[in-house]
Amino acid sequence: MPVTVAAVAANFTRDLDQNYALIADLVAQARDAGVQLLALPEAAIGGYLSSLGNHGDTVKTTSRSLPPAIRLDGPELRRVQGIAGDMIVVVGFCELDDDGETRYNAAACLDGSTIYGSYRKVHQPLGENMSYSAGDHYAAFDTPIGRVGLQICYDKAFPEAARSLALDGAEIIVSISAWPAARTATAENLQEDRWTYRHNLFDMSRALDNQVFWIASNQAGTFGSLRYVANAKVVDPGGNVLATTLLEAGLAVAEIDIAGTFQAMRGGMFHLRDRRPDAYAPDLVTARGVLVDA
Repeated sequence: MPVTVAAVAANFTRDLDQNYALIADLVAQARDAGVQLLALPEAAIGGYLSSLGNHGDTVKTTSRSLPPAIRLDGPELRRVQGIAGDMIVVVGFCELDDDGETRYNAAACLDGSTIYGSYRKVHQPLGENMSYSAGDHYAAFDTPIGRVGLQICYDKAFPEAARSLALDGAEIIVSISAWPAARTATAENLQEDRWTYRHNLFDMSRALDNQVFWIASNQAGTFGSLRYVANAKVVDPGGNVLATTLLEAGLAVAEIDIAGTFQAMRGGMFHLRDRRPDAYAPDLVTARGVLVDA
């Protein structure tokens, strides 16, 4: 049975009231469009970091602008659940661990009554580890519209991450981002920027690699020293972009038929079934003797 899904490009800041009002508006727009699964961006509650690496204000922890750290069972996610109602919503936030100190860049998939799954970002770019601890695993989970896996931003650059979710049965991978334009030699037209290109290429490639539906949200506008490239999109298992916002804020909405599309696209060529693990390097941390720093 076809379902309607949507990816969001929008700007979220440290102002929680602004965040909730924007989420409510986006959910209302999505509901009017018949959307059953809505992907909000990374850090939709509380905003992302104001800069990365040795750029801007991230040189010292004490000078960084950090988002509020919240718990999975806290009032912030309950408020999003109240807005979501019967719609499934993926939302990014800064998660506070049980020790009351450790922070994770996290995402949750929820509706008004249930948190179906959550995820802590594994791969950290450009000094993000100065602000967050890293997650350590990928796992898909069941929802009323299908089996879903979550990723955050830089994760999409690592084929193993999406493959892990696909092998765990994910039919839809939701990749939420706060993906900026290049910090140097930024293209005058952001749609032609090299980081925009990578963002879009990763989305199409990971969908095609694993023959899954790929829903990619992203921040839009600016925050701190970061200028986001938007380009929220829905991609089918053949790597075809079904809908995109390009550089604009808004919703990329598409109707998808999971069972029908999988039957058609996996009928002649099934990338997961045809894998040859026996021929692959037994230890993926090393390749041709080159050690990757841990």
